[in-house]
Amino acid sequence: MEVTGRIKELYPEKQVTASFRKKECVITTQEQYPQHILIEFVQDKCDLLNNFQVGQDVKISINLRGREWTAPDGQVKYFNSIHGWRIEPLQNDAPQTQAGQTETSAPPSNLPPLDASADNGSDDDLPF
Repeated sequence: MEVTGRIKELYPEKQVTASFRKKECVITTQEQYPQHILIEFVQDKCDLLNNFQVGQDVKISINLRGREWTAPDGQVKYFNSIHGWRIEPLQNDAPQTQAGQTETSAPPSNLPPLDASADNGSDDDLPF
């Protein structure tokens, strides 16, 4: 699965145990009802966030994780987490000119000009 959005928060890396570390970020989706989604990067994937900063638009590949936990009183609870395993900066699809305007392609120049006033003697308005 993938999530796209703008980085809202980047938290410092946490050393949870001697052999487990994680780094979290919050992504704000850019849709009608924006969502703020906490995504965890664990172990060697923590380093993937080092080249990103708050405010940057990104696409993150994620896995959904779930686990079951039984409380001491016997009540069963479920917990979900979202683990990131790849992150990419989003680029604009259209090339930009120096003035920041999107480039548009010109029509092909090998076509003859269309002359709507030309009459070929037919009552049919269609050119073919």
